[in-house]
Amino acid sequence: MFRRVNLLGGPVDLVSQREVIRFIAEAVAGGRKAIIGNQNLHSLEISRRNADLRAFFAAADLIEIDSMPLLHWGRLLGLRLSRSHRSTYLDWRDQFWGEAARLGWRVFLLGATEGVNSEAISRLASRWPGVVFAGHHGYFDHARGSSDNQALVERISAFRPDVLLVGMGMPLQEIWIEQNYAALDSGVVLSVGAAFDYEAGAQKPAPQIYGELCLEWLFRLAHDPRRLFRRYLVEPWALLAPALTDLTRRPVAARSSIVRGSKTKDRPTRDIRAHVDKTLATDKLRRAA
Repeated sequence: MFRRVNLLGGPVDLVSQREVIRFIAEAVAGGRKAIIGNQNLHSLEISRRNADLRAFFAAADLIEIDSMPLLHWGRLLGLRLSRSHRSTYLDWRDQFWGEAARLGWRVFLLGATEGVNSEAISRLASRWPGVVFAGHHGYFDHARGSSDNQALVERISAFRPDVLLVGMGMPLQEIWIEQNYAALDSGVVLSVGAAFDYEAGAQKPAPQIYGELCLEWLFRLAHDPRRLFRRYLVEPWALLAPALTDLTRRPVAARSSIVRGSKTKDRPTRDIRAHVDKTLATDKLRRAA
């Protein structure tokens, strides 16, 4: 169980990067399906006017804090949060792929253009040969009843992924997950945004120092001002009302995170937990060296 609270009008789990990887590993080991989402200022603003996105977060088993400003806002309100609680794909991708390679996970990549999706899989497979990959681009008819969508869901289920990464942009990826999750036979499903663009080399992530200074938004805005102007310079003002609500009371507990789905395998999780902790500690030392 993780503590779930409402910040700026939306639910988040007070979960660290280490705990996210552990959650994924234990769900895979137990044969459990699960949904992992990520919350930032953009998703909070969209959720105020999009019921489908709110439904996704209501269904999610785990909701990461994907925003340094949101993290600092939680600190201001008295929550015990550290840098490790900012948890996104770029924060934990090496630990995730290391675990996936060690355990031979089956991972399906859904999203991006056909060329980017293929290149991302090629590069990842070269670096992490223990992982079994499959993928599909994000340019198909997303309507739940369409033949395109039905065929894709059947293909994903036939592959039987341990993990399904969906990178189609917000809120499309979250809505697709919420609408199709019940039809998928297996897998921990994560919304990962531009992850495949980063892995394929089509997009450059902000240098780490920008994240430490809460300036990742400025780096991205400078590289794509037309698309991101509204997101970074207009949308945050819509969160003024929920910010005032937060200031008048302590963060309100939302429903507790739960592990959904039934256990269909019986693998021990104690060794997985220990290995994940050791892997993350080793990676931290490597980065500091």
